[in-house]
Amino acid sequence: MSFNIDRVVTSLRNARSVLPRTVDKTGRVLPLPSPRAVSEAISDLTSSLFPRRFGGARANSNEALDYFVGHTLGRALDVLQGQVIRELAFTASLSSEGLVDADQTSRVIVQEFADSLPAILEVLYTDVRAAYDGDPSAKSQDEVLLSFPGVRAIIYHRLAHALYKLDLPIIARIIAESSHSQTGIDIHPGAEIGGSFFIDHGTGVVIGETAIIGERVRLYQAVTLGAKRFSVDENGALVKGQPRHPIVEDDVVVYAGATILGRVTIGRGSVIGGNVWLTRSVPPGSNIVQAQARSDVFDSGAGI
Repeated sequence: MSFNIDRVVTSLRNARSVLPRTVDKTGRVLPLPSPRAVSEAISDLTSSLFPRRFGGARANSNEALDYFVGHTLGRALDVLQGQVIRELAFTASLSSEGLVDADQTSRVIVQEFADSLPAILEVLYTDVRAAYDGDPSAKSQDEVLLSFPGVRAIIYHRLAHALYKLDLPIIARIIAESSHSQTGIDIHPGAEIGGSFFIDHGTGVVIGETAIIGERVRLYQAVTLGAKRFSVDENGALVKGQPRHPIVEDDVVVYAGATILGRVTIGRGSVIGGNVWLTRSVPPGSNIVQAQARSDVFDSGAGI
């Protein structure tokens, strides 16, 4: 049995025509960053950061390990540069300035990202330690690193956030969504997160773009740090980039199912109980729990 493929192809072409194409000044259609290529680069970057755990390196000397890291990192940065060129070309197509030297600009950006990796690794060590210290079921830091979804999510986030700060929001978002699909944890790459961060269990956690999280913060599953409302302009279009997500100060614990919305501040050392719905700031040291239902019985008019 044969199929009328030509008819379907023609219909698909007509359907695509409603979407605007990204073209340069000559009318050439621009390629966008490839999620597959970005995922390959992030896999190699993770192996470069943790060569024995994720890279499978068996080197017995620092020199041999350095060779493995250098080779793997170089491959990752080459792939990443190609994707950066694509994003720069796309961004330039949206403005009147254009892109002068994509190769040189991308090389500078990727080198700056590479230079930030040692600092990222130092912070990640604090995240791994926080996960190990914060979970009584964890038997070793290696177990935490290799198997905890919250740790994988923060590894991806710290890499994505570094690229986000280098004005590469598409690549950063691709990394974030890759992490989201693997872990069930949705962290926007714009969110600022301090060290020793731990997400326990993790499924359903959502952290918005403009959220700011301090040091030694712990979140449990299904926690939302979201926006309460979205501002619109005179034409009814959403105003983008405004601070609209919570600020969570140092040493805060937020238990499962809690929802914190808007540009509110959760003071240092506070504990937010499970399933709490919070849309106001709370001072340091607060202990916020759900309101409990009360049932009073008045006999013979007592108390009235």
